[in-house]
Amino acid sequence: MSSNVYFADMRAGHKENLFSKIGRLMQECGIRERVAPGDLVAVKVHFGERGNHAFVRPIFVRRVVEEINNCGASPFLTDSSTLYPGERKEAVSALTCAIENGFAYAVVGAPLIMSDGLRGHTAVKVSIPGELLQTVEIGAEIVEADALVAVSHFKCHELTGFGGVLKNLGMGCASRQGKLTQHSNVAPKVAEKFCTGCALCLKACVHDAIAIIEGKARIDAEKCTGCGRCITTCQVKAINIQWNEAAPLVMKKMSEFAMGAVRGKEHKSLFINFITQVSPACDCYGHADAPIVNDIGICASTDPVALDQACADLVNAARGNPDTALTSGLEPGGDKFRGVHPDIDWEIQLEHGETIGLGTRKYELVKI
Repeated sequence: MSSNVYFADMRAGHKENLFSKIGRLMQECGIRERVAPGDLVAVKVHFGERGNHAFVRPIFVRRVVEEINNCGASPFLTDSSTLYPGERKEAVSALTCAIENGFAYAVVGAPLIMSDGLRGHTAVKVSIPGELLQTVEIGAEIVEADALVAVSHFKCHELTGFGGVLKNLGMGCASRQGKLTQHSNVAPKVAEKFCTGCALCLKACVHDAIAIIEGKARIDAEKCTGCGRCITTCQVKAINIQWNEAAPLVMKKMSEFAMGAVRGKEHKSLFINFITQVSPACDCYGHADAPIVNDIGICASTDPVALDQACADLVNAARGNPDTALTSGLEPGGDKFRGVHPDIDWEIQLEHGETIGLGTRKYELVKI
C-alpha cells in the first residue's frame, strides 16, 4: 500500500496565493477528521537559531494556525530546548529567540509553549515497539496534546543527510535526555581548562554523579544517567556532550523517537514540509548558507515516512544551484544530499521508519 502525499508548487496568482494553497493542502489531508472541536493542538515547529533565516516563515505558520482554528480547536506553537549550550538551551532563551525570529502571538496567532518545560526535563516516557528502544522520552506537552501538526523545513543536515518531518518529530519532540540518548552513549565530559570549580553542576545533578576534585568538576560515568542537566547549567560551557554515536545509529534512534512522538495520535496527526530555502545544514546554526536548489513547493501527508521520501525525491529531481555547498549531483536526478554530505547514508532514517511501521516509503504524489 502507498500513502498520499499532497504537493503544491510555488506558483501563485490573484486567484490563489501560497497561503490559500497551505489551507487546501491541510484540507486534502483531512484536517477536519484529525482535529476535533475543543482539541488542544501542538503545532511542532523549529523556532530557528538567532542569525538563521531559512526556517519556515512565521506568516506561513499563521495560515496553519488559522486552519486549525477553523476546526474549532485551540492550537499552540511548540519546540524543545537544545542539548548543546547555546541560544535555545532552556525555555526563557528559546522563547526569546522565537519571538525575535517572528514567532510572536501578534504574527502567528497562537501562544508559544515549550514542549519540555523550563529546562528541557519535563518529559513523559512513552512505550514503543522499537527495534533499538522500548521507551523514549518525549516532551510532556507533545504527549498531553490532543492532536499534533508538525510543520518542518526540509533541508540538508550534516548528521542525517537531510532533515524533514522525521527529524522534527524524533529529535525536535524529545526531551534533553531523549536527545542525549540519540546522540551519545556515554556521559558528558568536562573540559578542565575551562572549568572554574563553581559547583553549579554539582548542585544541578540529581544523581550524585558530579564531584569537585582539586578545584575541577569530575563526572562519575557509572552514576551518570545522561539527563544532560549539567550541560546547560555550566555558565562557562565546560561540560559538553560526547558526540560519539555513529550517524546510522542516530538515524535509527531518531525514527524510533518519531514513533514515540505520534504514539497514540496516529489518527490525530498531520505533517507539512516546506521545500523552500533548502540550506546545506541544520536551522540550528546561527547562519543559513545559500540554498542548493530553487524553492520547490510545500508537501503534506498523514504519513511522515512517505512525506520525507517524496520531498527527498523532489529535491533530487531538481537542478542543483552552482556556486553553493553542493559539490556533486547538480544534474536533475543527482543525489543532492550526498553532494553536500558525501559520507551520510540518508536513506537509513526512511528505511528504519518503514521497518518499524511508522509509515511507508511508497507514495502517490497528488498535485493540487
